[in-house]
Amino acid sequence: MVAFHLAAAEASGLGPTDYQASSVLDLDGPMPTGELAEQLALSPSATTRVVDRLIGAGLAKRVPDPADRRRVQVEHTGAMPAGLGQILGMVRSPIQDVVSGLDESQRQGLVSYFTEAARVYRETTRQIPAVLERLEDEAT
Repeated sequence: MVAFHLAAAEASGLGPTDYQASSVLDLDGPMPTGELAEQLALSPSATTRVVDRLIGAGLAKRVPDPADRRRVQVEHTGAMPAGLGQILGMVRSPIQDVVSGLDESQRQGLVSYFTEAARVYRETTRQIPAVLERLEDEAT
């Protein structure tokens, strides 16, 4: 899966981080830059640079937060780099066929698994710096 997305990013002319940020915005909808930073495990300044590149490529735009117009959110424009839709379609259709063949209980199992797996990966990603620091302390 990682190899596919890296190849799709390269084929569409996006760096891996920009590709991932575009995907997050497309799937999860508009969000503040800070939330995008958290989802991507990037610093706020790195995320601002990613957003600037996505805006420059026509893939994202900054919009007022509907709940608080003093704040800004980043929103996907719905645009995709040339050829990316076709590349994604090559995997989406077969995967959709598999999922549509599952019964409701099996689909709910998939949803539960991916929801929890995503949560665990996010939490563990946040813990990696502390683990590395402990390992360095133990080595000295």
